[in-house]
Amino acid sequence: MPYDDSPPPTRRARPLSVAAALAAVCLTAAGCGGGQETGDAGAAPPRPGADAATSAAPAPTGTQPPKGPLTGRTVVIDPGHHPGNRDHTREIDKQVDIGTGRKECDTTGTATNDGYAEARFTLDVSHRLRALLEAEGARVRLTHDADRPFGPCIDERARIGNEAKADAVVSVHADGSAVGNRGFHVILPAGVKGGGADTSKIVKSSADLGARIAGHFARTTGSAPSNYIGGNTGLDTRDDLGGLNLSTVPKVFVECGNMRDPKDAALLTAASWRQKAAQGLADGIAGYLKR
Repeated sequence: MPYDDSPPPTRRARPLSVAAALAAVCLTAAGCGGGQETGDAGAAPPRPGADAATSAAPAPTGTQPPKGPLTGRTVVIDPGHHPGNRDHTREIDKQVDIGTGRKECDTTGTATNDGYAEARFTLDVSHRLRALLEAEGARVRLTHDADRPFGPCIDERARIGNEAKADAVVSVHADGSAVGNRGFHVILPAGVKGGGADTSKIVKSSADLGARIAGHFARTTGSAPSNYIGGNTGLDTRDDLGGLNLSTVPKVFVECGNMRDPKDAALLTAASWRQKAAQGLADGIAGYLKR
């Protein structure tokens, strides 16, 4: 499997109550428009290094965010994978404990057919998301900023959120499924207890966080919930992801779209759509934190 914390294309969903999840996704009529925007369809993938020019600039370290409605709140953003993982396959193949078993430290992630890597996408969206949340007054930490050779491993990613005592953790991803499989979905932690994993205290809060993100993401991006995972709710519950199993704070994964589908890929490679994706994530997180 080319990437660790992304669902396999044939996985059967175990969603929340379909009625409840649909209500969460359809926060507005625009949130369930039944289709995805095509304004940037056909756009060429970014050139190598182009992300730095189009993404929100990283915030200076050691500075305090401005006062705002999220002042006093801590959010950890986890950009899925790492651009350097492909050059460190031996290290990322190392098995780590995920509480209920063992799994690879990390994986390379997927990519579009034109070579735009998931790891580049996740960093770009994470930078944009950080800027939006800090503007609201939140204290934001990234699990990595491509400032290390590879990783971090999935157990360390969970530990970073735990040690920060984060009010919310969001892991940003994009899927690598079959052509024709389109849309986004939010992965929620299942009830897991075993080894070093115990999600009993975060299942409910994580489900609330995920439902709010799903609704805002649909409304802001114009993207529909996944047509292949989650029963059209945009929500999927899993018990096999170390990043969720080992978390002690509310946490979700967001698969923003399918990089292997040309129509989804045209959105994911467009800077304007990535800004919408970041805004949808930020609105969902803020809605959860302000509840």
